[in-house]
Amino acid sequence: MTEASKESASAPLALRAIDPGPAAAPRPDRPARPVAETGGDAAAESGKKRNRRRNKRRSRLAVATAPEVRPASVRPRHWAALASFALIVLAPLVASAWYLYARAADQYHSDVAFSIRSEDPGAAATGILGAITAIGSKSASDADIVFEYIRSQQIVEAIDDELDLRAIFNRAENDPVFTLGPDAPIETLVAHWNRMVEVAFESATGIIHAQARAFDPEDARAITAAILAESGELVNDLSDQAREDAVRHAREDFEYAEANLAEVRKRLADFRRENRIVDPSADVAGQMGLLGALQGELAQALVERDMLLSFAAEDDQRVIQANRRITAISNRIEEERASLGIAGASGALTEVIGAYEELLVDLEFANSAYTQTLSGLIAARAEAQRQSSYLAPHVSPTLAETPLYPRRLLLVGLVGLFLTLGWGVALLLYYNVRDNR
Repeated sequence: MTEASKESASAPLALRAIDPGPAAAPRPDRPARPVAETGGDAAAESGKKRNRRRNKRRSRLAVATAPEVRPASVRPRHWAALASFALIVLAPLVASAWYLYARAADQYHSDVAFSIRSEDPGAAATGILGAITAIGSKSASDADIVFEYIRSQQIVEAIDDELDLRAIFNRAENDPVFTLGPDAPIETLVAHWNRMVEVAFESATGIIHAQARAFDPEDARAITAAILAESGELVNDLSDQAREDAVRHAREDFEYAEANLAEVRKRLADFRRENRIVDPSADVAGQMGLLGALQGELAQALVERDMLLSFAAEDDQRVIQANRRITAISNRIEEERASLGIAGASGALTEVIGAYEELLVDLEFANSAYTQTLSGLIAARAEAQRQSSYLAPHVSPTLAETPLYPRRLLLVGLVGLFLTLGWGVALLLYYNVRDNR
């Protein structure tokens, strides 16, 4: 063996020279440059040669430092990941698919749609619990009330008493997942009700959609019919309450005015009974007439006495009789003027008249208030009746012919998706924890 071959055998594989091959021959189709042109490119050619030699050395070093690549093989962690995928994803997915297609019972659905309307065309779908005159600010409240009522325990109890929901939701004997279960309490029944009954509310149109599912199409339609009936009763009750609230204040004012009028009339009756008169004004007119008559009699008596004195003496019996008559009439006038009273009255005539006039003023105001409040009550009742709300069904309860639930393919796809996502997240967390140790 020669010395060159020994060096070649003893040197590492990576340090062996790579034969660059024969020098590239000049291309025949390219004409040779003249000596004058090639003389100027001598420096560029020298630089290119140095770069080629430098690249060759780097290639030899890269070959020397490159690790040895061995063929890939399946390791135990790969088998563990595959086994976990089969255990966590495939097994539950297969079990879910088997149950949905082999054990899950068919479910039929029934739809119903309705809205809350008002007799007032300017206040359609207005609210019930607020003031009726506030148009346009209550439609959402009405629909929200009915929406929450359909999902509440109250309607579940009412429909359960009518249809026996526990029996309806347990008709599928071999389906423990989608049935209610025996001896379910009311809380479990309400939760299952919200699973089997879907309610949606369109705020833009004010329409409420309800869909009920059951294992029998007649049961599903019976549930939606009961929902429609119970919702209608709720709207009617709220409408009655709205009318009552709308006229409550007007009725309270009317009742107060009526009571005040009755009190004034009672006081007037007591006044007449105590003073034993019906109208003091008529009594005053009578007494003034009596005073006028007495004054007329007095004037006539004075004239007659003056006529007697013209031809008779003072001690004449006729003059004495005339003086007695004048004295009696004068005393009577003075008594009437001093007392100004009425036979049987408890006070002076002026006090009686003043009290009577106060009662007349109170009676006038009471009558006016009574009339106004009565008119307001009638108007409030008419307005409340005009704006009363009612439930208007747009889609009557439907009867299904083909079972559309449960959506088996969709459920299987969702189960597979979430199982795969859960498995992937768990695997990433495991490797992250292992690599950080």
